[in-house]
Amino acid sequence: MIELIRARSLGAGLIRGRGRKAGLSPGSLVHVGEKKLERTLLTVFDYDPTSIQELTNATVENCLPLRQHLTSTWINVDGLHETNIIETLGQGFGIHPLILEDLLNTEQRPKLEDCGDYLFVVLKMLVWDDVEQEVLAEQVSLILGRGFVITFQETVGDVFDMVRDRLRKGRGRARKLGSDYLMYALIDAVIDNYFIILERLGDRIELLEEELMHDPDSGTLQTIHHLKRQMIYLRKSVWPLREVIGGLERGEVALIHKDTRVYLRDVYDHTIQVIDTVETYRDVLAGMLDVYISTISNKMNAIMKVLTIIATIFIPLTFIASVYGMNLKYMPWLDRPWAFGALAGLMASIAIGMLAIFKLRRWF
Repeated sequence: MIELIRARSLGAGLIRGRGRKAGLSPGSLVHVGEKKLERTLLTVFDYDPTSIQELTNATVENCLPLRQHLTSTWINVDGLHETNIIETLGQGFGIHPLILEDLLNTEQRPKLEDCGDYLFVVLKMLVWDDVEQEVLAEQVSLILGRGFVITFQETVGDVFDMVRDRLRKGRGRARKLGSDYLMYALIDAVIDNYFIILERLGDRIELLEEELMHDPDSGTLQTIHHLKRQMIYLRKSVWPLREVIGGLERGEVALIHKDTRVYLRDVYDHTIQVIDTVETYRDVLAGMLDVYISTISNKMNAIMKVLTIIATIFIPLTFIASVYGMNLKYMPWLDRPWAFGALAGLMASIAIGMLAIFKLRRWF
């Protein structure tokens, strides 16, 4: 559904994408990323407090006249590889080519740009893959203008279904407030989904802790490193959001009404909670790595202790056996019938005595 988080493949894909843009002038529209749809799909919600119009499989020609309406409009674009559609839509809504260039690059970090007549926001939308037990990521770009919001996604499928449902049914404030509230609702849906991701990761960390305490092995170490890599990527996706949401909530942006800033303040609090949770999980995983190393070291020490005790017991026994194993003609007791039994008893007594001493000293 969405791009699997692999650090090496992400880096290699970014380099290849950058290579396609070498030598081009600024603002040249080149899609940097994987082609995930056969064609670009447009859906439109055009609404006011009393009515709503929904268009599926819309065209750019359907979208451009909506800019002149007194209603609020949400245009969602799925698929970024058809740059001619992105360019035509951007020109129709007055979007600068450099902004279009940025949203076509799917390796952007979360950011906010105030372009005067509109705002440009980049987010990472994360979902949990139950099959692969992995975090999946997709870049979502939002453009907020006067009376419209345009969202750009890499493929079909997102976390905005609850927002669509509220718009269709006219529930809450979704249709009563303007397009700035719609942008808040979309950002809030993305950030709320982070808590689901963190809950799943927290469950995996708890299971890993139990495994670590009982019987860790090489697979445990691989799982710890795997989760640490995911936390690093999650931190990269979430950490810049504090600056983005803070800029929306505290900045002097005319497109954001005073009533909406209250809700953005709540989203900012959620963002801080997500960041704190990510940092906590990173610390827990770092501690688990130390515990794993200590556990393996303790297991190795226990093995070496057993081997050392066995070797220590056999040192005097080996000495006695080697002395009486010498090929000499005259040796004490060699001609006595009870000699073998006496030596065997002596060796057994030494072994038992040494075991008793080790036990008294609590060496095992």
